Amino acid sequence: MCGRMTMTHPNDAMAQLFDAAPANNLPDPPRYNICPTTQVAVVVTGDGQRRIKPMRWGFLPHWYKAPNGGPLLINARAETIAEKPAYRAAARERRCLIVATGFYEWTKDSEGNRLPWYFSRPDGGPLVFAGIWQVWDKMQEPLATCAMVTTAASEWMSSTHHREPVVLAPEDWGTWLGETEAKAAPLMCAAPEHTYQRWRVDRMVNSNRASGEALIEPLAA
Repeated sequence: MCGRMTMTHPNDAMAQLFDAAPANNLPDPPRYNICPTTQVAVVVTGDGQRRIKPMRWGFLPHWYKAPNGGPLLINARAETIAEKPAYRAAARERRCLIVATGFYEWTKDSEGNRLPWYFSRPDGGPLVFAGIWQVWDKMQEPLATCAMVTTAASEWMSSTHHREPVVLAPEDWGTWLGETEAKAAPLMCAAPEHTYQRWRVDRMVNSNRASGEALIEPLAA
């Protein structure tokens, strides 16, 4: 599961990293509380060219009559993505990379209070999540939407949550995007423990209106 993200890396640096042409309307970093239904930076490929563009985080199946016409689909389970009617065509034909600096997960204390944790790479680099995308055309302006692929958590991650995003290594980006003949399915697995660092952060991030760098500062002991 992943329900909140951060993005602090500059857009031009991300375009260079992925060798992708950047859209002019990418959200401006830094962003410390990216919530579902807002825009995220997504890498897609087509006609021999990678592009990085904004998409709504919240996949809209073609049969939804309105953006709120069904459950909010921000995560797609790796175990069922190839069979679910909402996702199966996108899993075959429209895979993408969702780029973030970090993400939040929550545990609960003995009284049921939600305690947020922040996850990021130890080297400070971006996390690149496997995603799927689709253009929803039921409004005057077509809307590009995406969902993140998740899988069963590793033993290390399971102390925080039973699911985790599928994180792709640089050598696997092209395969996930369909740029090679290799199968993408084997990539949908939990990340090695060394992929992440994590620490507790203040509960102010529990509000989707909270913002600012203080959201990711380690909670004082």
